[in-house]
Formats: sequence, structure tokens, C-alpha cells
Amino acid sequence: MVPAMIQAMRPTVYTGVTAAFQVQPNFIHRMYDKEVTADDVMMRETGVMPLLPAVMVACLNITALFSALGSAYLSDYFGRRVSIRIGASIYLVASIIQMFAPGFTVPIIGRMIQGIGTGILSTTVPIFQIEIAPSNARGMFISLETFLDEPRLLCILLDRLRVLFRQRSEDSWRGPYGVQALISLLLFVWTFYLPETPRWLIQNGFKAEGLWTLADLHAGGDVTDARVNRTYYEIVDTLEIEERTGVTAPWGTLFKEYTRRTIIGWTAQMFAQLNGINALLHFLPETLTHAGFSVPQAVFYSGICSVFYLLGTLPAIFYVDKIGRRPFLLVGSVALALSLSVVGALKLCIERWPTKLSVMGGARGVVVGMSVYFFFFASTWGPVPWLLSAELFPLKVRAKGMAITTVSDWLFEFIVAFATPPLFEIMRGGYYFVLVGFCITSGVLVWLLFVETGCETLEEIGGVFGDERALPRMLSDEEDPVANLRRRRARGRSTVSMSSQLTAVMNGPVGAGAVTAPEQQLTLQATGRTSTGLLRPHHNSAAGSEVTLTPTVGEKEKDE
Repeated sequence: MVPAMIQAMRPTVYTGVTAAFQVQPNFIHRMYDKEVTADDVMMRETGVMPLLPAVMVACLNITALFSALGSAYLSDYFGRRVSIRIGASIYLVASIIQMFAPGFTVPIIGRMIQGIGTGILSTTVPIFQIEIAPSNARGMFISLETFLDEPRLLCILLDRLRVLFRQRSEDSWRGPYGVQALISLLLFVWTFYLPETPRWLIQNGFKAEGLWTLADLHAGGDVTDARVNRTYYEIVDTLEIEERTGVTAPWGTLFKEYTRRTIIGWTAQMFAQLNGINALLHFLPETLTHAGFSVPQAVFYSGICSVFYLLGTLPAIFYVDKIGRRPFLLVGSVALALSLSVVGALKLCIERWPTKLSVMGGARGVVVGMSVYFFFFASTWGPVPWLLSAELFPLKVRAKGMAITTVSDWLFEFIVAFATPPLFEIMRGGYYFVLVGFCITSGVLVWLLFVETGCETLEEIGGVFGDERALPRMLSDEEDPVANLRRRRARGRSTVSMSSQLTAVMNGPVGAGAVTAPEQQLTLQATGRTSTGLLRPHHNSAAGSEVTLTPTVGEKEKDE
């Protein structure tokens, strides 16, 4: 439930909506001071230099690139939850600035500020998702993000179509920024109710809260659950192994110790852009008008393509954890290459034989090819690179690893967004065959370099790359102090303090090689709340009463 709520409310860049503005006469008039009609847009006679729309689209990517690097420090120091809150607040301010923009300069400033928030969110949210998700559902949670993004984009595009038909006012492009502001506000408020991830808590010394959060997320609050115990000890033992080479890891560690993982994450995000998604998405309505559609038709068919993008997320949601990451990427590379070949061939035909019949037939074929492309991209190269980037790296460098791979995404998105308008002007339909070449190259790289990380826990993934693995261990029922406490209560014997019981749970069985955790003062209350923001209900079936264990907040544990 928690990941779904974050995904539903996480603001997106709405690149498709920004692209749709570029074919709207009143937007062109306001931003570029050009009086144009819909026919002028269709004939590409707006008088706007191709460089200006490219600057408007791409300026966000530069600030997102640098903020992605900075977000690694935010995420490690303040935690995943606070980082998301900071990103949402920045995004909210930027959306309001763009909503009331009077001319070209203000949206540029707004989008650059928006890029800061976007860089933080795009780096931190995937980490949050995979760190609280079960090992067999990480792919589903990441794919849900795309699924929940698309209805918002589709609704905004269809609302713009309604406004185009009913009134030719600036509401059609100011309104979507208001929607972004609302979503950002909801996300900001929701972060006060989110838990912190158990892995960050345990890594930073809050072992009791980490254990409780694991229990809340995976066992309804039962700290004695077998899976919760196994996961807790796996995290603790893996952290001990990682810390043998140092508690903290500099950026250079990514390129020395984790070279292959860094290359996989970097190239996955790079080809997610070079395979053409933003070359098509940024300028989709403009491309469709050039193919022969009117402006309202272009916006409408952009919405149709978004429907196929939405449907394409379903295979990833249900099967990427079962089939694996590599097969999805390989199928995606082939499907994207074929669909782009069809689109490129049709565009060349329209340009060479521009009769009315061939233009309209070719334009409809372009929509079909684009729809197929969006379907397979949403299934494969859309969510999987983000999934790989978040799960590849061990905990001590996870934020830095995710940051460096996110930089790849924003860097190449900037290159594609900035280079596409002039290249389209020069190459026209031939540009699609450049993208086909990238799709083929990406498939070859996946086949030769990428490894399968599905069906492994986050702590086990290192073993795929030859890292030392933590040996599995659990408390037996006899050693489990909470279970002993219940048995004593059931037999009517006197009980020891609950704080010492939970301390024993966290310390593990004597002689099992457990990482020693210090005592943390616990209070037994009817209800309670910790800094994770979650209630801690724990039902004592023998006594018939419900109690809650709440770690005292405000003091970090220090290893003995």
C-alpha cells in the first residue's frame, strides 16, 4: 500500500504535456511572441527557432543532473523519507512559478527549479520502493510507478483537447501546471505518514525501529515472524560484511569495487534515452502535425499513444519478477527497433510522396507504429533500468550508485531533447533509423554484459557479482525471547522486562555470530508511535489484550 501511494502522488516531469504546448498557438504567442494559427503550426511556419523549444524542454535536465548527485547525500544523511519531502516541496514551488509564467524567461527559471526537485525524487523514490518491497515484488512496485503516472498524463492531454475545442485560452497550458502543484502538495503531506525504510534505520543505528518497520511492512507488526527475523539478520550481517572495508564509501568505490554494476546501471539508463523515448515523447504532437494531422487531432492521438503506454506497463507489473530483467530488456530492444523502422519508413514515404491519400494513410500508420513503440517501451526499457539501478548496489553505496546512474538518465535525456529538433529538421524520417541503431546496440549489450538480479533479496544480489554473502540464521522458538514471554504469561509466571526481551531478539542467539545491538529503552503502552510514523500494535492472544512496544525516539543506538 505504501509504495502504491508514493507512486500515485509522485509528481512527474510531464514531458509529453510540455511537448503538447509546442503546437498550441496561444502558448507560442505567449512564450515566443509569435502570432500563429493552427495551419501555421501544421506547415511548420511558426517562425520559432528550433533551438528555443529545445532549450525550454532540456533546461530541466541540467539541474536534475546535478541535484541527482546531491540527493545521494540527502538520502544517506536525512533518510529516504525526508529526501522525498524536500523534493516534493521544491517541485511544488516550481509548478506554481510555471503556472503564472508571463513569458519565455519565467518558465525557463521554473523548469530549472523543477529539475532540482525532479532529480531528488527520481533518485530517492526508487530506492525507497525497493527497500520496503518484498524481494519477489520489487519489479512490480517500480513498474507501478509508470502505470500510475500515465493516467495523469492522459487526463491532462484530454483536458487540453477539451479546452482546444471549447475555448482557445491560456487555461489549456496553465492548468496542467496546477495539477502538478496539487500532486506535489499531496506528496509533501503524505511524507509525514510514511515510514522510513528499515534498511536505512538499521544502517544508521536505529535497529529497534528497523525491526519494527520490517514487522509492520511484512508481518502485520509481529516481530517474531520468521520472515521478519530472517530479513533483519540478513540486513545486519550484510552490513557487517560491507563495513569490513569501511563504514562509508567514497564515490570512487563505485568505479573500483563495483565497476560492472556501475557500467550496467549507467548504460541501462543511457540506452533508455538513446532508444528514443524522449525523442518521440517530447515532440510527439509536433511530429503528428507534421505527419498530416490537425492540432486537435495531434493532441487526441497523443492521448491514444498514452493509452498504449499505460497498457504496456501491465506485463512488467505482473511478469518482470517472474521472467526476469534480462529477457524483458532483450525483447524490448527487438520490438523497439522494429516499430521505429516502420515509423521511419512511413515518414520517408510521406515526405517523398506527399499526396493527400498517402499523407493520411501514412499518418495513421505512424500512430500505429508509435503506439506499438510506447507499449513495448513501457513494458521493458521504461521501468527496468530504474529497477536495476536501485537494486544493483549494496546498502553502503546504494544512494551514490543510484545517483550516478540517474545522472546518466538526465544527461542523455538532455542530449536527446536538445539534439532532436535540429536533427529532425535535417534528417526528417531518417532520424528514426538512428534510433533503430541504438536499439540494436542496447540488445547486444544486454546479452553480453547484464546479469539477472530477479528473485534475489537485496542482500543476496551481491553474491551474483561474487561478493561474500551473509549466512542465513534465525532464532529458534526456544531462543525467541518474545515467544518465551508469551509462554510465561500463558503459564502465569512472572515475566522479565519487555525491553530486555526485545534487546535479546535484536542481539540474536548466543554463539550464532550475531551483530551485537545495544539495549534501547522501550516502553509498554496501549498505543504508541515511533519516528517511522507507524503504530506498533502487538496482540497477546493469551492475555487477550492488545499492547504496543514503542522504542524511545530521539537517541541513536551505538554499537558496543
